[in-house]
Amino acid sequence: MLVKICGIQTLEAARTAVQGGADFIGFVFADSRRKITPETAREIANALPKQVKKVGVFVNETVEKMTEIANMVGLDFLQLHGNEPASVAEKLPLPVIKAYSADLINHSEIRSYPCDYYLIDSPKGKYHGGTGKTFDWKIAKDFELDRRKLILAGGLTPDNVREAITVVGPVGVDVSSGVETDEKKDTEKIREFIKQAKSTGKDESIDNLYNAR
Repeated sequence: MLVKICGIQTLEAARTAVQGGADFIGFVFADSRRKITPETAREIANALPKQVKKVGVFVNETVEKMTEIANMVGLDFLQLHGNEPASVAEKLPLPVIKAYSADLINHSEIRSYPCDYYLIDSPKGKYHGGTGKTFDWKIAKDFELDRRKLILAGGLTPDNVREAITVVGPVGVDVSSGVETDEKKDTEKIREFIKQAKSTGKDESIDNLYNAR
């Protein structure tokens, strides 16, 4: 099971995630209370092992700006969390994660979108990200989507992530607010979330999955 800890703003939180076994570390470069500067993200990224994939989260940003930040920070993936058309993804120099709201699923559109993973999130909040609340996972059972590309997000916590994985069957899970206390990353919650997600018995390697496509 792939695990992404998103909204990382400190080296302590990043190292805790890595030590716990996280596969992705997410940096938010769009308007958000978790927004991070490229300079700070680069400092954190440079201190992490290469096998951990660094993801830049953007909302309706230009290809030029995303490419510039990706090169500066040393990103491995670009996550598109806005209304970016397929033509934008096709121009990007790195693998793409495309986020979709669970209430706006268009199966044919998602299947044809040029991305390596699609992230299914709760209905969008103020900053295009999820609301931090879960959606009805049973709906996801009917998604006509390749589970090998599906990353589940939206209100996940250490207490519910195992159930979510069992119901939806994604290849990975993504969390931000669910591992926070008072809007700050909580190291104990990060460790427990990763432990619970990884204990589902679904063992995946991000490199093997990406190289297989």
